[in-house]
Amino acid sequence: MEITGRITADAKVSTLKDGRQVINFSVAVNDSYKPKGSEMAVKVATYFNCSYWLNPGIAPYLTKGALVECYGRVSVNAWTNAEGEAKASLNFHVNNVKLHGKSNAATTGATKETIPAAAEITEPLEDLPF
Repeated sequence: MEITGRITADAKVSTLKDGRQVINFSVAVNDSYKPKGSEMAVKVATYFNCSYWLNPGIAPYLTKGALVECYGRVSVNAWTNAEGEAKASLNFHVNNVKLHGKSNAATTGATKETIPAAAEITEPLEDLPF
């Protein structure tokens, strides 16, 4: 499955007892639809709690507001809280992450040279071989 959305908070790296590291972050996916017989579109946001186990070095780039494309599998977590209310969350087990842009907010000490651009053309268009 593939989801594309914005990160809702800076990613957090957790270390397990056995030394493995996992990156946890949340992604908001926006969607809209027009109900039958209505002129107004309804906007819906779906939130996914994501976990990424493969490379903890990507965590500094997963900042609030960054646009990401994630590939993986989705699961549902359901429980009953202390008040007896049924609760649920969507979890996304990420296999691959693509960064499509950083957040509009100021980055924390990162410069343009340290964050790779998603697609940056460095040579003039006239010199391309195709």
